[in-house]
Amino acid sequence: MEIFTVTEGAEQFTCNAYLVVGDRNVLVDAGAMPGVEDVVAEYVDELDAVVLTHQHTDHVAELDAVLDRFDADLYAYAEHPRRDGALEDGDEVTMGEETFEVVYTPGHASDHVSFASETRLFSGDVVVYNDGAFDDGSFGRTDMSGQSRERLIESLNSLLERTPESVAELYAGHGDVFRNEPEGDTVREVIRRALTRAERREPKYPEE
Repeated sequence: MEIFTVTEGAEQFTCNAYLVVGDRNVLVDAGAMPGVEDVVAEYVDELDAVVLTHQHTDHVAELDAVLDRFDADLYAYAEHPRRDGALEDGDEVTMGEETFEVVYTPGHASDHVSFASETRLFSGDVVVYNDGAFDDGSFGRTDMSGQSRERLIESLNSLLERTPESVAELYAGHGDVFRNEPEGDTVREVIRRALTRAERREPKYPEE
């Protein structure tokens, strides 16, 4: 299977929206880049599903445009007017040719979930490789209404426990895609480093 970042090169603030192409074509988040549905159409004629890590605006602003373009099912943890199925902790979702476990990971958002297979992790905003605050293991901000650093710390612990040792690729909602480095960093080490930094309970950004 192949994975494409369909919001790459966006001029406006958006999440990374990932198109997983294979036996089951799935879009992980829709992003906020106008015309993202046209980019998806450059890779696939049919889209089977859209799955949401959470419903912050930068992840769902163009969701209607994608759903209007494709006859795709929508899966999300929280309610949504166009949701076809609810995601629950421990559910399994097929993307491409792989089966991913749904891991409930709130803190940055109350409806946040991540998706872990034996080889890949879609982490949304709970953990990212680089985002301007940290370059090699960062975490979603928790200083805004409805967010919780303590809950995020619990989620990072849970994600670390449920991410297989074999996971080699991290697809986060922001920043770069990370792949295990030969004799170097691994996805699990990135999560562990993000957890250590979150546990300091210091402001992530100076203005917080």
